[in-house]
Amino acid sequence: MNIFFLTLVIFVIVYLSLNWFAKTSSKKISKNIRSITIILAAILAFVMVYAGRFIFSLPFVLMILPLIKTKAGLSLFQLLRIWSLLRVLKNSGRFNFNNFNQNLNTQTISVEEAYKILNLDPMKKYTKDEVLNSYKNIMKKIHPDISPELTRLASIVNEAKEIVLKNLR
Repeated sequence: MNIFFLTLVIFVIVYLSLNWFAKTSSKKISKNIRSITIILAAILAFVMVYAGRFIFSLPFVLMILPLIKTKAGLSLFQLLRIWSLLRVLKNSGRFNFNNFNQNLNTQTISVEEAYKILNLDPMKKYTKDEVLNSYKNIMKKIHPDISPELTRLASIVNEAKEIVLKNLR
């Protein structure tokens, strides 16, 4: 029964708007469209100011970035890999998001952590080329030339590569 009333209301609104549109001059229609656009822009600006801390959160950015053509051409899978890399580093205490200037890398990375950082399985045997290929794929996304803020992260990935290469021998 509610669907019937909802459909009836929608049809009445559509009928009234089409009737108004047919009887109104084009100048009045363009003026109304401009005013509606301005009102919607003001409402959107208010929502962005009020809810900005939620809208620009990391999950939202991860959902939106693949939709936007970026210079690096990141896909959703690549963004999730970078996010998991950051999560592994944060959980191990090697990467602090709040204090970029502190040197938290006083400990050496374990072999298992190094494999996780490079997205490799510690139980498998890898060749030097496979390790370097995985390293290059990660560094394409986090190289300091792309973003200077990622210098610390790039140094951790470099250290992980060195540890894995030493472990191969």
